[in-house]
Parts: sequence; C-alpha cells; structure tokens
Amino acid sequence: MRINFNNLTVRVIIGILLGIIVGILFPEFASKLKILADWFIKLIKMLIAPIIFLTVVTGIGGMGDMKKVGRIGGKALIYFEIVSTIALAIGMIVVNIVQPGKGFDLSGAKHEDISQYVSQAKESGHGFIDFISSIIPDSVVGALAKGDLLPILFFAVLFGLAAASLGEKASPVIKLFEQLTDIFFKIVNMIMKFSPIAAFGAMAYTIGQFGVGSLVNLGKLMGSIYLTMFLFVFIILGLIAKLFKFNILKFIAYIKEELLLVLGTSSSESALPTLMKKLENFGCSKSVVGLVVPTGYSFNLDGTAIYLSMAAMFIAQAYGVHLTVGHQIMLLALLMLTSKGAAGVTGSGFITLAATLSAFPMIPVEGIALLIGVDRFMSEARAITNIIGNAVATVVISKTEKEFDRFSTHPVVSTEKHWGTNSEQSITK
Repeated sequence: MRINFNNLTVRVIIGILLGIIVGILFPEFASKLKILADWFIKLIKMLIAPIIFLTVVTGIGGMGDMKKVGRIGGKALIYFEIVSTIALAIGMIVVNIVQPGKGFDLSGAKHEDISQYVSQAKESGHGFIDFISSIIPDSVVGALAKGDLLPILFFAVLFGLAAASLGEKASPVIKLFEQLTDIFFKIVNMIMKFSPIAAFGAMAYTIGQFGVGSLVNLGKLMGSIYLTMFLFVFIILGLIAKLFKFNILKFIAYIKEELLLVLGTSSSESALPTLMKKLENFGCSKSVVGLVVPTGYSFNLDGTAIYLSMAAMFIAQAYGVHLTVGHQIMLLALLMLTSKGAAGVTGSGFITLAATLSAFPMIPVEGIALLIGVDRFMSEARAITNIIGNAVATVVISKTEKEFDRFSTHPVVSTEKHWGTNSEQSITK
C-alpha cells in the first residue's frame, strides 16, 4: 500500500518517530528542541480565546431560545460531574489495587524545586469561594488578553444569552461573528500545517531530556495510569457510546488526527479548534458544539481527574502515609472541586495537584517532585483522555437534545467514503 505523505496524520507520525530517534542519538541537541513545540502551542493558544468567545456566542445567540440554552448547559454540567467523578473513583480503585508507590526508594528519586508549583497553587486559589471568584473577570479585555478560559466562557455565555434574548435585533452581530469564526478557523488550518514539526520537537525533547531509561523508576505508576485511562475510555465511555448508539472505536478513528496532535504536543488545547469543526461535521449541531466543547475543557477533564487521584495516592504510598477509606473519600470530594477549571491554569497538572495536597495536609506536598521527571509522558495520556471525553460528551448532549444529524452530508463524515458502510450503519454500529 502506498503511503500518502501529503496526509497530515502520516506526517505527524513521522515527526514523532523522528523525534524519538533524534532524542536517543543526540540527547543534548534534542533537549533544546522543545522550543519547536512551544512555538506551535503559542500559535494555537493565541487563537483559543477569540475562537472560544465567538463559538460560544454564536452557539448560544443563534439558538434564540433561552430555555434551550439553560437545558443544554444544565445537562452538560450534570454529565460532566457524573463522568469526571467516575474517572476519579476508577483512579482511586486501580491505585489501591496496584499500589505503585509501595516500597518506593525515595533516596534514588530525582528531587527538583517545587516551590513554583506550590506558590502558583496558592495564588490560583482552589477553595470554593476562590474558584467562583476566578470565573468572574476583572475586565473582559483582560480575560481575553490573558486567555483565561473560565472568565472568557462566563462573559461569552452572558453575551450569548443577551443576544439570544434580543432575537432579530442581534442577528447582524451573530452573522458577523460567524464570519469571523470562519476566518479564525482558516488561520488554524494554516497553523496546523506545522504540527508535524511541533510533534518532532516535543518528542525529541522528551527523550533527550529524560532518556528512555527515565521510565524505569515510575514505570509502574505510568502503567497504572495508562491502564486506568484505557479502561475508562473503552469501558466507561464505550458503554456511554453504546447507550447512545455510536461506536467508540470508529469515533476515535474519526478524530485520530486530533489525538495524534495531542500526542505530539501533550496539549489538548492544540486540537480544540479542529475538534469543534470535526464534531459539527460528525453531525452535532453548531449550537451544542459551541456550548459543550469549550465548557468541557474546564469542567470535563476526565484524564486530569484520573491523573490527580492516582498521583496523590502514589505520593501517599511512596511516603508511607496510610489513608483510611474515610480519608480517601475526603480526598475524592476535594478532587471533585479542585479538578474543575484545571485546564485554565498554566501547568495545570502540577499546580492543581499542589493545590489539592496543600488543602489535604496528610499527604506531603513536596512529594510532587517525584513526578516532575516523567510528567511529560503522563500528560500525553491525560490530554488524549480529556479530548476523547469531551468529544463523547458533545455527541451525547447533541443526541439527548435531538440536535444530531447522523445523515450529515459534510464530506468529512459522509457516507461510504469515510466509514466503508452507509452513514447510518457507520455511526450506530
């Protein structure tokens, strides 16, 4: 079979493989290539704020039905809370069975400075009042300039609701925003051409900086996390998909380009714009996609939830801290709060974990230093799980709202060409 090197998926895979080779052969040089991934992520991040704002506003404002907006938002939040709590619980169960931190040799661990994570955790404020306060922006312009996802969402929802309530009066503004959205997505398509270079740089840096042998000490934890996320995606999300009559394996195959991009950059944000367009082409209505996907990036972080619960328990096991069932339930309840909005914080994994442990003094917060060396490898798994979880959630909410067109005529998902069967069979079987 002839390989199509013009296919973006093929080029991303080649970039990842070349990155691994360069990381092994030229580690010192490879450790400097992280800048390639950093530049790419910065290019994507510069578009996140306006795209989120525009898609949420056009999604809500275009509905013209305030009850519908409230119904979709309420369903989404309930779904997010239930599924992310299941993810937390599964992480707790697996880490208790495997006990990857038991007998951990702390003397051989590579300790690094964690003060930056602790200080940022304190600044970010993960108490309930602080969390609510962080959602309300000091200024709209400031929130857009900083790219803070939750404040942007808050203002976009208010703007969209106001536009929806005005009806026809607001239609010229909504039409303008839709046109602006098309322009921003065109810019995304231009930037995406550089994703193989970003994947190469990110993978080369990882191998060059930490080495292939860096997985040895924490391999058991990593394996446990990968296993947990695998079980979550193919059992929990698989059952949800089956309940709503679509196939999880074919669905994952459909968004494979976005997943490979996330694999290369370790950032689910990098795939957000194209994922939204893919979901629309899959059959989800634009209004549901515009409301559910951006909200899910802050409130439906299934992979992050799994990571947080397992990392916290790993540290407790490594330090010989015994946590009773009651203590673990308390930790679970705390994580249900702190895991929300994590994607809106720079370095969300460590900062959120530090915030959680700071509020749960039984586990030493300095233990997160044990995870720094291999976090890069685990961040890819949680980012992929996050994006699959949000994609599934969008389809579920679309179907419950009867806002799903499984006979979509968009070329991306249309009929026999993509799935090899007719469109109904491909989605439902």
